[in-house]
Amino acid sequence: LKHKQVIELINGGIAGLIGVTCVFPIDLAKTRLQNQQNGSRLYTSMSDCLIKTIRSEGYFGMYRGAAVNLTLVTPEKAIKLAANDFFRYHLSTDGKKLSLLREMIAGCGAGTCQVIVTTPMEMLKIQLQDAGRINAQRKLIGQAAAGGGDAGVRNLTGLQITKELLRKQGISGLYRGLGATLLRDVPFSIIYFPLFANLNDLWKGDVEGPAPFYCSFLSGCLAGSTAAVAVNPVDVVKTRLQSLTRGSQEDTYSGVMDCINKILRNEGPSAFLKGAYCRALVIAPLFGIAQVVYFLGVGEFILSVLPGAWH
Repeated sequence: LKHKQVIELINGGIAGLIGVTCVFPIDLAKTRLQNQQNGSRLYTSMSDCLIKTIRSEGYFGMYRGAAVNLTLVTPEKAIKLAANDFFRYHLSTDGKKLSLLREMIAGCGAGTCQVIVTTPMEMLKIQLQDAGRINAQRKLIGQAAAGGGDAGVRNLTGLQITKELLRKQGISGLYRGLGATLLRDVPFSIIYFPLFANLNDLWKGDVEGPAPFYCSFLSGCLAGSTAAVAVNPVDVVKTRLQSLTRGSQEDTYSGVMDCINKILRNEGPSAFLKGAYCRALVIAPLFGIAQVVYFLGVGEFILSVLPGAWH
């Protein structure tokens, strides 16, 4: 690895770890809001979801599934950044600025590569995040009492879910919803990377060198939020497809088109916007934190103090 790539990996990993810790409760609310269907609504909004989660599961209930993200966010970010740099490098000619089409192709390549890690990561995360909602819903309608015992979802760890999926379905079990993940992450990257690069250049103006911190920060927040909201309908489909356990009287789906048709028929088009503002609220701080980490030069500092690190 080149020196610059190592620094990017360190900065991206640290930014991802800090970012996940900060915004994970919002992501949990997004998952629960997206998964609840008509007739099984527990939450009216993000704040309502978080308040009820704290009351029923405690403060750390908001961080169910965070360990999976914290473990896999660094390789995910590393693959995405490295892939985007790789495709941009090979699509550029004589160091000239990439055309919009080539920027979109580079983003497409980055989004395609990252699903190697993203799909199993989100598959496990969603099971852990949604378990509390299903338990609460089942208790609310009295299933636990009617069954004479606990009808809730078992509180499994990410490792236990992984072992169970591998035992029953093999590696394909971890890649359930791969198609929907591609349909979300590829368009996201196609929108995000070119939009960020062009907004950055626009606000930087004719100033030589890298863009000022505030330009990158604002460009990233706007590009990230725009891309997140744009692909939210597919994110709803992906979340539904990757959920292994359903609440009472909730639809099950056989694939992407079946999911889209049932959502349209039973919940209407507005259901595809469930959790959209949560996604926007997650993406913007994530990028802001990443910019702070890059701006402070955390990766450079770590390499400078490590014994044997090159300078």
